[in-house]
Amino acid sequence: MKKIFFVFLTVLIIIIISDVTHAACINSAEANLRKGPGTNYEKTWEVFKYMPFKIISTQGNWYKVRDVDGDVHWIYKKLITKKYKCAVVKTDTANVRTGPGTGYGQNSFSPAQKYDSFKIVQTKSSWVKVVDEFGDRGWIFKNLLWIQ
Repeated sequence: MKKIFFVFLTVLIIIIISDVTHAACINSAEANLRKGPGTNYEKTWEVFKYMPFKIISTQGNWYKVRDVDGDVHWIYKKLITKKYKCAVVKTDTANVRTGPGTGYGQNSFSPAQKYDSFKIVQTKSSWVKVVDEFGDRGWIFKNLLWIQ
């Protein structure tokens, strides 16, 4: 009986530890990130729809989040969703293609710039089909994105 309890406890601890951070995306047209959990704290960054973050912790109605650069901010909970995955360009530019490969042409809104954010629609091998806040769709090479 002690052995079963120990195994159960070990599994529970592993689940808790591995679930410390959660991925989330901005679900509003724009959102302010702040230095602390409240509107009285200084604004650190204004971001737009589909910007992904890792949720580190919670305080009241605020999430403490980590961004693509590893910086930590606070954001109001209602501005975040966990319902879908998002990505942000982590390089200076990223070609947005009409299909999943370099053999496809570039879309009209290509190239995407660093910090452009997207909702993930599909993945195929090392390519990610994305949609931006305006409804424009295309494929980006996975290594050029920070995906959450």
